[in-house]
Amino acid sequence: MGDVLAGFHAAWEFEPDSVHIRFERGIRTPKLFQVLGERRIPHEAIAAVTVVPGKRGTVVLHLVPRTGADPLMEAAAGQLKESCDPYRLVLPAKRETLAEYYADELRPLVFGTDGDAPDRYLVAAPEAPMQFKAYDGKAAFDGKTVSFRWFWTGASSAKWKAGDQSFLLSDLTGVEWRSPELFEGHLRLLHRDPSGVPGVQAAGADQDPASVVFGLGYGPVHESLPFAASVLGALRSSPPPAGVPAAVGAARRDPGDIADRIRHLGELHKAGLVTDEEFTAKKAQLLAEL
Repeated sequence: MGDVLAGFHAAWEFEPDSVHIRFERGIRTPKLFQVLGERRIPHEAIAAVTVVPGKRGTVVLHLVPRTGADPLMEAAAGQLKESCDPYRLVLPAKRETLAEYYADELRPLVFGTDGDAPDRYLVAAPEAPMQFKAYDGKAAFDGKTVSFRWFWTGASSAKWKAGDQSFLLSDLTGVEWRSPELFEGHLRLLHRDPSGVPGVQAAGADQDPASVVFGLGYGPVHESLPFAASVLGALRSSPPPAGVPAAVGAARRDPGDIADRIRHLGELHKAGLVTDEEFTAKKAQLLAEL
């Protein structure tokens, strides 16, 4: 076991080839840290190490991951608040000398900012299965397939027309995550063949069947970001085989769920948001799922 440096919300163990971060549990610990539980970042995944003054009499030891080394930070794309950055260890200011000592010990071991991005993720992605509730639907990932099941209370008419969606990893090229703490937060799947997804060319995530949108209490960072990172990690570790056809469609549901969907479809039809032909075709599709 290597040296251990304990700070607020986490303890870092300095191992021969990596830094093992274990997050504390408690009401003051950010929920993202509690969900992650721990992170192990190899020295080769670190671009830089800094020690900077923190807020209210603290000092921060910060590891900066290399671009493309960690699926979590790649999915976050710079949108995380400082308080939710898993590679910031906040310490009392009186421990600044100790923080500088460990920073000096690490600096000769890290990769540095020069050089190409790694051809694989060096930090493990959160493991599937995973799921979370967005504003307009439920997103699930079982390690091979991402599925969106729409909520009748939140999904747009465009998504209802398209039906519930299921995407094989082999059909995807990436994931776009926009924080729920920002305007128009969403999770969008980047499809290899956008023409194969009804409405995927739509301008907004609320109209795109390859997206789920966030809202107050829906798609929080601690649920949707690990989900996005899990999909990215699976994509990088499982390159798509050649010639795999697209597979997007609706899954079978229970009769009560089908009845609710037909009822909502009827409301859209009465409101003039769905044509007679669209109503008939979609109703037949839903009934076929029974």
